[in-house]
Amino acid sequence: MTTQYTSTEWKNINNQLDADPGKFGFPERIYGSTLIGSFNIRKLGSSLSRSSDTWEFLARICRQYDLIAIQEIMDDLSGMNRIMDLLGSEFGMVVSDKTGVYPGENGLGERLGFIFRWKTIERGEVISDITFDRSKVLQIMAENYDSIHKVMEPYAKRYADYKAGKQGKPKNIKMPTFLSFIRQPYCVSFRIKGHPGTRSYDFMAVNAHLFFGNYMSDRRQEFHALMQWIIQRVKNNDKAYHPNFMLLGDLNLDYNNPVKDRDTIEKSMKNYNKEGNAETDQKKRVNVNFPFLDIHQGETEVYRTNARLSETFDHIGLFFRDSNTEWPTYKENNTMGGSRVGPNYGVFNFTELFHKALGETTPIKGMSTTKKKNFFGRFEHKVSDHMPLWFRLPLPQ
Repeated sequence: MTTQYTSTEWKNINNQLDADPGKFGFPERIYGSTLIGSFNIRKLGSSLSRSSDTWEFLARICRQYDLIAIQEIMDDLSGMNRIMDLLGSEFGMVVSDKTGVYPGENGLGERLGFIFRWKTIERGEVISDITFDRSKVLQIMAENYDSIHKVMEPYAKRYADYKAGKQGKPKNIKMPTFLSFIRQPYCVSFRIKGHPGTRSYDFMAVNAHLFFGNYMSDRRQEFHALMQWIIQRVKNNDKAYHPNFMLLGDLNLDYNNPVKDRDTIEKSMKNYNKEGNAETDQKKRVNVNFPFLDIHQGETEVYRTNARLSETFDHIGLFFRDSNTEWPTYKENNTMGGSRVGPNYGVFNFTELFHKALGETTPIKGMSTTKKKNFFGRFEHKVSDHMPLWFRLPLPQ
């Protein structure tokens, strides 16, 4: 059984980070800009589940941001509260109720939350889950009735046998269409305060931890459903609380082979942009931008966001139709980073930080299977198996 890092090892890690934070993509706080991020902290539950040094490290990460979305918060909020205690009164938080499992039934339910800096971020009045209402679900079922019935009939028989005590509970099935989210995305209104005398950034922040299952089609269906919901909301939001949306979270997109997967995902994104801009009314056209799908200038491949550096599961997506907004379109992704105050984006690669600070001499890709297992096992459960993303925006001028 692997052990957590010792206090001496944490001292080496923090010293290494202090010496050159930019080397590992640790976001710098720069006057005139705001930092927004997303971080799936694996099973963030009991305050007793991690060492004090680990809590300090997690708080150090969150302290860099003005607004950060956190996924995989457990029903027990004591760990989240421990981070907040370390951050102090400069920060506030808001979290959803548990989602992903019906109350009283077995399953892994999670909360979704945001941590924000009071000085630079103002939380709005609107806080809500994102759901498909009953009428929409009925329409989907009617349009896909035959294919749904085909998979539900044998499942219903197995479920009846389970209720009669003849067999164990049946496993999930491959649904032919989207019906509902595995975990309801969490939507909160925020305002990024600008310099005195300037307008602010007003937007709805959507925190999502989408489906990770045996069937890739299930993942794509849920992602497409969320994209459709946000695009339609932005397109038809004349009376909405805020005009623009930002999606932050673990979307579980399959992107382990960028050469092969990029074409599929890029076509989808172009279709979303095409759909958003198909309106003849210029005021209703929607820009869709996912910077982490593109290769950042100076890099040789897209950023990896899981701790094993093999996938880009986590994303920050922009949806906006305000022609006066200073949010970047997808056409600007390849040139981001030219200005210190942004726009810019990156990943804090603590995997490489740990590798360097602990004196590992074998490159991660060259490690044996056993050595990789031991290396990742030291932090995947107690720090996280995902790395934090950051997105920098210049404050409105």
